[in-house]
Amino acid sequence: MKSSMIANIRLVISVLLVMLNTALTSLIISFFAIIKLLLPFAIVKKITVSMANKTLWGWATLNLWMLNINNNIEWEIEGGESLSQDNWYLLLSNHVSWADIVILSSVMKDKIPMTKFFLKHELLYVPFVGLACWGADMPFMRRDPERREDDFKAIQKSCENFRAVPTTVVNFVEGTRATPEKLKEARTPYQHLFKPKVGGIAFTLSAMGELFDGIVDVTLAYPDNQESPFIDMLQGKLTKVVVRINLHPNDEKVNGDYFGDKTFKRGFHKWVNDLWKEKDEYLQGVLKAKE
Repeated sequence: MKSSMIANIRLVISVLLVMLNTALTSLIISFFAIIKLLLPFAIVKKITVSMANKTLWGWATLNLWMLNINNNIEWEIEGGESLSQDNWYLLLSNHVSWADIVILSSVMKDKIPMTKFFLKHELLYVPFVGLACWGADMPFMRRDPERREDDFKAIQKSCENFRAVPTTVVNFVEGTRATPEKLKEARTPYQHLFKPKVGGIAFTLSAMGELFDGIVDVTLAYPDNQESPFIDMLQGKLTKVVVRINLHPNDEKVNGDYFGDKTFKRGFHKWVNDLWKEKDEYLQGVLKAKE
């Protein structure tokens, strides 16, 4: 009873601190966004986006501090030594929990440029958060097959902005969180992953491929907290985080005419599926060790 009460108190305090950190970050970036809106010059855009990225770095740093204060986490981080904050990357990751964004930002903040996520278009109208994400040049996606051209133009527009400042674009390839409950009901060839949405990666590479210096493949796992890592994180119960980082070249295997060249399309599907098969085997080893 007492431990449950302490966990709930930690949950409330964690939520309040995260909300406060996010609100303050949003306000600061919104200020830079307004400047960018009023003074739409290239040099102003570059400066404001750089300042927005520094603010996001501060948000991730404070989140990491709160993570470690609230939880006794064993961090198992493998790879990433050759990454640079001066390069441009496409980051592909499996998606386990709402905690993934916090974990990714915290672990990668000093290895690569600040991460940018593709967001649902509806988030643009969320007070402060929408303006802040716009100010940080995050693309807003409608994700409607009938409006694919609008999404492509949004990515292209962001791509032009990304050229000025080193950037990491994040793609959760599965498109949704692969929770144990969802996996039980899903038709998937993998034990711990959904089928990768290959078209989404190809869509990004078609618009921005030549910009990337490499493709960062991240595998996330919470071996002791598979059922509810996000809630456990807020309650101070998160005990282990596994992050494996692999860097792949941005070469002819991933750059080509996906929508017009059937041979390239088949090869690209094979590359992504092989990546996912290997990732699933790795996760099986990590998670089976806890059984």
